[in-house]
Amino acid sequence: MLRNYLKIALRNIWKNKAFSAINIVGLAVGMAACIVIMLFVSYERSFDRMHSKHIFRLNEVQTFDGMTSQNVALSMYPMGPTLKQEFSEVKSFVRINGTGKMPVFYNGKRVELNQSFLTDPDFFSMFDFKLEEGDSRKVLTEPNSVVLTRTTVSKLFGNEDAIGRNIHLYANDTLTLKVTGIMEDVPGNSHLQFDALVSFNTIAKPDFMENWGSNYLNTYLELAAQTDVAALEKKFPAYLKRHMKDEHWKHFKLFLQPLKDIHAGSTDITHDYINFQKFDVRYTYVFSIIAAIVLIIACVNFMNLSTARSAARAKEVGIRKSIGARRAELARQFIGESVLLALLALVLAAGIVWLVMPAVANFSRRPLDFSFIENPLLLPVLLTGTVLIGIASGVYPAFFLSAYEPVKVLKGLVRSGKSSFRNALVVAQFSSAVFLIIATAFAVKQLNYMLDKHPGFEKDQVVVIPLDSRSDTKYEALKREMLRSAFVGNVTGSQQRLGNNLHQTAVNFQGTGAKRELTSSQIIVDPDFLSLYQIKLIAGRDFTDNPADNGKTYIINKALAKELLLKEPTLTMETLIGKRFGFYGMDSLSSIVGVVEDFNFNSLHHQIEPLCIFNQKDWMYSEMSVRIKGKDARQAVTAMQAAWSKILPQEPFRYSFLDEHFAEMYRADSQVSEIVGILAGLAVFISCLGLFGLASYSAERRIKEIGVRKVMGASVAGIVALLSRDFLKLVLLAILIASPLAWFAVRAWLKDFAYRIDIEWWMFLLAGVLAVLVALLTVSFQSIKAALMNPVNSLRTD
Repeated sequence: MLRNYLKIALRNIWKNKAFSAINIVGLAVGMAACIVIMLFVSYERSFDRMHSKHIFRLNEVQTFDGMTSQNVALSMYPMGPTLKQEFSEVKSFVRINGTGKMPVFYNGKRVELNQSFLTDPDFFSMFDFKLEEGDSRKVLTEPNSVVLTRTTVSKLFGNEDAIGRNIHLYANDTLTLKVTGIMEDVPGNSHLQFDALVSFNTIAKPDFMENWGSNYLNTYLELAAQTDVAALEKKFPAYLKRHMKDEHWKHFKLFLQPLKDIHAGSTDITHDYINFQKFDVRYTYVFSIIAAIVLIIACVNFMNLSTARSAARAKEVGIRKSIGARRAELARQFIGESVLLALLALVLAAGIVWLVMPAVANFSRRPLDFSFIENPLLLPVLLTGTVLIGIASGVYPAFFLSAYEPVKVLKGLVRSGKSSFRNALVVAQFSSAVFLIIATAFAVKQLNYMLDKHPGFEKDQVVVIPLDSRSDTKYEALKREMLRSAFVGNVTGSQQRLGNNLHQTAVNFQGTGAKRELTSSQIIVDPDFLSLYQIKLIAGRDFTDNPADNGKTYIINKALAKELLLKEPTLTMETLIGKRFGFYGMDSLSSIVGVVEDFNFNSLHHQIEPLCIFNQKDWMYSEMSVRIKGKDARQAVTAMQAAWSKILPQEPFRYSFLDEHFAEMYRADSQVSEIVGILAGLAVFISCLGLFGLASYSAERRIKEIGVRKVMGASVAGIVALLSRDFLKLVLLAILIASPLAWFAVRAWLKDFAYRIDIEWWMFLLAGVLAVLVALLTVSFQSIKAALMNPVNSLRTD
């Protein structure tokens, strides 16, 4: 029986090659898109699942006068030990402080570590990172201990035994670290990425435990298995009140975030510096839904074409029923044919995925792999899913075809299925496609808006050179040497880079009334910062090189000026010039010397916050900004490198362009818009495949009518309009359905951006016109072909 079913199915596929090809290709493209998205989503959801303990990250909600309340991933040094001491629910704690890039030396060899963590002895007890050599209970207990990853060991020591050897870090003071352990390389799907772990007690001093109020590290807590997390969080306000002086505890609220939610659930948490490839979990849901829509569109194609061509198989059904075949047997046969088509589509889909996966991995910067060996569950999942797709796609055509009555069939009284149902499916297909076209248009426009919007300072033609504790000591010499080049326009130094959420600090302000204590974002710079970035001064003056200015002068942005004048709104910004202002507990002689126009120092996802710019040459700069003079960037970089090599011949020269940093800042947004765009394109393609098939069938079914009309004098244009009109009505109805749905979705999505585009009506119109044109082109091909046929041949067709 099965053999007969298979033989009949293969014959039908071969007999209707064009329609079978449309079904298989459409389904394969939909399945391929779905497989790629599912691999991506699966990888995203695998982050931090390798750890078995009940681990949470301690986060804060900070609410300060002068700033918008914010969630931060940071916490205070004393919190870990005191929480473990005072709450039985806390089994252990681990603090992590990222050091950023750090050069280390062994026997004269220099290796730059991308990231190192200062951390506590319980690191390997809490996390399940595999330690290959060393005792997990002791490797980080002693000061100056370091655990290296296997790759770092290979770079530093080659084939030598690393355990017990010393490596050196040359900064302001030389630091010697003893290798006490070697661990496996960190998996790519861990939000913690590092090359080395250094024992925290290497730098920690006893007075660190008094450092309440300073937030600069991450604290992870292992909780007892049955802990009521919400109940524990309710105890934290009293805990803060016990430890923090005065009323400062009121500025902080603590909350716990499960480890598995950190990677994709922290978009509303700032100062999240060590969260590798931070992603928004909502986008994984969006991608999954869109991929499912694309697959459903492909399945709808199958149902539509099968029911449309039902008349062609009516005689087969009638004859088989008349000789005793039961309806259930026929239904099983038709579902089996559908499953066979789906399996053929799976083979083609697997080939497509195999071809595109390297590009997808490169685009997403994830180690995605389409391998049945690496992932043994993948094949059974795909086969099961394909069989279900085949059954779902074939169940309606199967029961529709098997329901024919033999008498009516053999008398030629059957029709090819209810066109209203097919029409509804076509409308559903194109509604989905138009929805995605509109969503893509707005996503691309918002991305371009963010990339093109002037941030309030000039970011183009700026080269950023990172400084460390060694190169910073030569900053002034480097600056002088670079300024000698004809290709360098200006040079400045700063502790942080524009295009980030800058650090916040407590500040004092003495205006005409009582002294105010508030919090502001801050950046430490040298006197040429404003002139290099061409930030507009609206009151007062710029910094100068006068030594009297250094460490005593501040320039604030307009948002902070408004905050300082909140209780005296009639005063002008000029009245703030000369007023005493400074970091909490600093020199009382420091003052405001200028006010600048607001500029977007963070991404456009965020509002502009109050900012103070501090002129301070004696504190360390983390990077040097160099503005290129002229258009020849390559020669300018060569000149910078020459200046660098002259002053710091032993240090490698590294640089990047500031506009690249801004492009990277919006990389996740760019990826989302591109993925949605690709899926929208696939949805349109598959929908058009289905429309092409239906148009082909319609033209074939009406071939005699076309012949008669041509004999009666109908023009080609008239026949094309006749055949295309019904399809275009369906597409127009789809546009009417999709547009309001898209409006609601786009409006909700844009709320995530502090600065966003307007929802303009013409974009809906443009998307609708595009959908109509694509549908018209698809249908017209078959319509024109039918209209150009010789009417004699048409009328001879049986």
